[in-house]
Amino acid sequence: MDSQENAPKATRRARGRPRDWHDKTAQNTIKSLDRAMEVFEFLSEAQGKPLTMIAEEMGQSPATVYRILVTLEGRGLVEFDTEEQLWHIGARAFVIGARFLRRTSLVDRARPILRKLMEETGETANLGIEKEGHVLFLSQVETHASIRAFFPPGTLSQMHASGIGKALLAQMDVGRLDRLLATTRLEVFTDHTITDHEALKQDLTAIRAQGFAVDNEEKNAGMRCIAAPVFDMNREAIAGISVSGPTSRISAQEITQLSRPVIEAAHALTLAIGGDVAS
Repeated sequence: MDSQENAPKATRRARGRPRDWHDKTAQNTIKSLDRAMEVFEFLSEAQGKPLTMIAEEMGQSPATVYRILVTLEGRGLVEFDTEEQLWHIGARAFVIGARFLRRTSLVDRARPILRKLMEETGETANLGIEKEGHVLFLSQVETHASIRAFFPPGTLSQMHASGIGKALLAQMDVGRLDRLLATTRLEVFTDHTITDHEALKQDLTAIRAQGFAVDNEEKNAGMRCIAAPVFDMNREAIAGISVSGPTSRISAQEITQLSRPVIEAAHALTLAIGGDVAS
């Protein structure tokens, strides 16, 4: 018998990971890359800025920031406006972001449902998920009306002042919700923003009971949003669908009526991704 057959089998390592993949200490990070990503993320939130302002606001030297921007420009991740002398996020960043969205069929399955919802309600329809304590908007079908809400894919919004955010918060288990709120400052946006944790919890209880959430001018004065959660096969809320529009078209009296097509759209997407719509 071959002696190799009796030899102990070597421990198999996970493909694509080094032996100490779980080690996140400084020795396993690339400082120059980390600094470059800081500049890239800063520019994504504050587009259209000159080099000197970027360097000043980030506390970095202009020479360092310039080398980073030129490197990112070479990859198409940022662009330089020679006339205005301003730096912007480049088209390549959108391409890479779009690949993230293609990881799941959620966005593709949602498109026709969002389109139908927009046509039924006459208001902009949105799809969003929870991302690190914020709402990340993934897709939108805009209304044809001149006054409209606008949340382009990639937009982040605070959950406590968002219809989708509150619809998702209302479905969280108590432990996770408490942990999230313990580290979250409820920022004020309008006179209607809920800034008290207990008041927010009471609102979430009502949302869970009625099956939909309302952003009642809590993020932007003069705008309302009605949202409902989308569930996966484990009955966990993984996304939210909403309609948004001005209070001149979405009056307080019309909220209940408009909530029906929103809930129906959320149920339709739940079914489309193999989720559980059972109550």
